[in-house]
Amino acid sequence: MRFTKMHGCGNDYVYVDGAKEIIPSGDKSRVAQMVSDRHFGIGSDGIIFINPVADNDIDFEMEMYNADGSRSEMCGNGIRCVAKYVYDKKLTDKTKLTIVSAGKKKYIDLTIGSDGFVKTVKVDMGAPILDAVSVPVSVPDDIISSEKYSELSDTYGRLAVDVPIEVADKTWHITCVSMGNPHAVVFLPKGTDLAEFNIEKIGPMFENHPAFPNRTNTEFVTIDDRNNVHMRVWERGTGETLACGTGCCATTVACILNDHTDTEVTVHVLGGDIKCSWDKKPESPVIMEGPATTVFDGEIDI
Repeated sequence: MRFTKMHGCGNDYVYVDGAKEIIPSGDKSRVAQMVSDRHFGIGSDGIIFINPVADNDIDFEMEMYNADGSRSEMCGNGIRCVAKYVYDKKLTDKTKLTIVSAGKKKYIDLTIGSDGFVKTVKVDMGAPILDAVSVPVSVPDDIISSEKYSELSDTYGRLAVDVPIEVADKTWHITCVSMGNPHAVVFLPKGTDLAEFNIEKIGPMFENHPAFPNRTNTEFVTIDDRNNVHMRVWERGTGETLACGTGCCATTVACILNDHTDTEVTVHVLGGDIKCSWDKKPESPVIMEGPATTVFDGEIDI
C-alpha cells in the first residue's frame, strides 16, 4: 500500500489515495492499527483514506480511522492535510474545495506558496453543535442551559456549558461541543502548569466516562489573555496528540461561551498554533486556519 505521512501541528496521520489503493472495508480497521503503531508500523495518530466521490458538489471524501482502529467523524488537522494532499499531488487544481467526512461537508480555501505547493489551509468547519443530546453528553437537565444562555438555547438546544462532572474523585467543570465529533473542554485554574498536568491519567477517565455515550475528546485549557490560550488534548481512540483541529475549534467556542476570550483565538498546542474564530451568531461557522505538512511518501506491506 502506497501512502504519504503528513501532519498538522504534529497531529500526524497516514494518508492513502483510495482511488488507487483498494483496501477492503473489513480490513481498514486492522490496517489503521498496524500502520499507527510507532514501534512496528509507520507511526501515526491514525489513517485517512482520500476517496473519489460521485457528486458534482463534492470534491473528495475523507474516511478516517483512529490509531485503535475505530472510525472517527472529523479531524481538523486531518482535513487540512487532505486538502494539501489533493492539490500538491495534482488530483485537483482547485484552491476552493468541498470535502465530506462522515456525511458532513467542509468548505476549504487553500493558500499557495511561491513554490507552487499549499502553504496554509483555512477551513469552514460549520456551526458548532451545542445541544447536549446531539453532542452527545448525558447530564441532568437541571444543570443545563441557565438563563444566561437562553438566547443561544433557542437556536442550539440545551447547552452543557460549565457543568460539573465527577472524575477521579474530583469535581470538574466541562463545556461540551461537537464539531462533528464530541468534545469536553475543561478550563484549568489560573496558574496551572499545563506541562505538568497528568493527562495520561485523567484523559482516559474523561474519554470513557458514562456521561459520554460515544466516548469523548477532552481538551484541558489554560487562558493566557483575550486572544490566546494553551491547550493539551486527549483524543478519543488515540490518546494525547500534539494537536487537534476540531479540539481547537471546540476550545474556541467554549472560551467564547464562557467569556474567557474574544471571538478570535490562537490556540497554542504542543505541535504549534492554530487560529480559530466564531462570532457566536446563530448557525455561524467556526473558521479554522493552520499549516499542513508533508513528511514523506512510502509503501508498506499490509
